[in-house]
Amino acid sequence: MEKPVTIENYNPNWVTEFEHEKAKIKEVLKDKPICVEHIGSTSVKDLCAKPILDIMAGVQHLDEVDKFIDPLKTIGYEFVAHKEFPERRFFRKGQWRAGTHHLHIYKFGSEEWNNHLLFRDYLSTHPDIRKQYQQLKQNLSQKHHLDRVGYTQAKAPFIRYVIEEAKKDK
Repeated sequence: MEKPVTIENYNPNWVTEFEHEKAKIKEVLKDKPICVEHIGSTSVKDLCAKPILDIMAGVQHLDEVDKFIDPLKTIGYEFVAHKEFPERRFFRKGQWRAGTHHLHIYKFGSEEWNNHLLFRDYLSTHPDIRKQYQQLKQNLSQKHHLDRVGYTQAKAPFIRYVIEEAKKDK
């Protein structure tokens, strides 16, 4: 059964939870990731979000991620193969199909890596855009209440727009 799309008000505990998870990830991976970042809506102060923590780790080579599967399993993460995203390795932690934590691993400095940071930082520094995104998320969570894929796809044009605006600001 698909978990409903539920949007919650910003929770400052998300930052604390990220720091806790980051430490656990770095401990089991013996500092193999170059960098671990908090991304997604839970990383943006005052933005409502699905209560799923998005974490991004950067590595030199995606080939090395196969060696992460067993260590990450010891702290509750399962590897989820996504052939439609060849530049990402994905792990999920928690109950339900959606999980409570998502770990996205990219090549450090790749376009995907940079776009996640651009999006997060632009929303953090542009309250008007953050409010627009929040309204969109709330509307889409009602429209696609039991369709996470539809919800995510419907947000994509706005996300691409924000990333392009962020690139212009650089």
